Amino acid sequence: MKWYVRQLENTIIDTCDRFKVKANTTSDVGVWVEDRKIAAIGIHGSRYVTTHGIALNCNMDLGWFSHIVPCGIEGKEVTSLSKELQRDVTVEETVPQFLHSFQKHFACNFKYKDFR
Repeated sequence: MKWYVRQLENTIIDTCDRFKVKANTTSDVGVWVEDRKIAAIGIHGSRYVTTHGIALNCNMDLGWFSHIVPCGIEGKEVTSLSKELQRDVTVEETVPQFLHSFQKHFACNFKYKDFR
């Protein structure tokens, strides 16, 4: 499970790098740009099957995070690709970059189809 989580983190870090945003991991959970959290990962494993959620903040109203303590970590900011780059970064722009990074870190190939 630890390897799996690390690969998801590396996928997000690589995706950020494709946008020229320097992200990393710290002793706190998630993926960070300096001391600002840009992504969260949630994993559940049971009987050799994992379900997971990845939240990479692309373009959202970060004001909502002022009402909560994200991931229970006091005194930390939340950021997004848009905030870091000072431009609108859409989910549609981010997904192909994420999928490229996912294929790289999980050594797999697939074709993306927009199901909307």
